[in-house]
Amino acid sequence: MIAQHSAEVRGKTPLHRHLYIQVLVAIAAGILVGYFYPDVGTELKPLGDAFIKLVRMVIAPVIFLTVATGIAGMSDLK
Repeated sequence: MIAQHSAEVRGKTPLHRHLYIQVLVAIAAGILVGYFYPDVGTELKPLGDAFIKLVRMVIAPVIFLTVATGIAGMSDLK
C-alpha cells in the first residue's frame, strides 16, 4: 500500500500540488531568470519553442476527440 502524506489523508491537498501554483511559480522563475540572467534566458529559448510546438501539436487532436466524444455520447438525435 502506498503511504500518503498526512495532509492528503485529511482531505487537504498541499499547496505545491495545485497546478495553478506550479504555473505561477514557473512564470515567476521565468521572469527572474530573464531579468537577472538574460544570457541563460536566451539559451533556454529552444526549450520554450519546443514547448509551444508541442502544445500546438496537441490542440487539434484534443478538439477533435472532444467533439467526437460529444457526438458519440448523444443518446437521442431527434
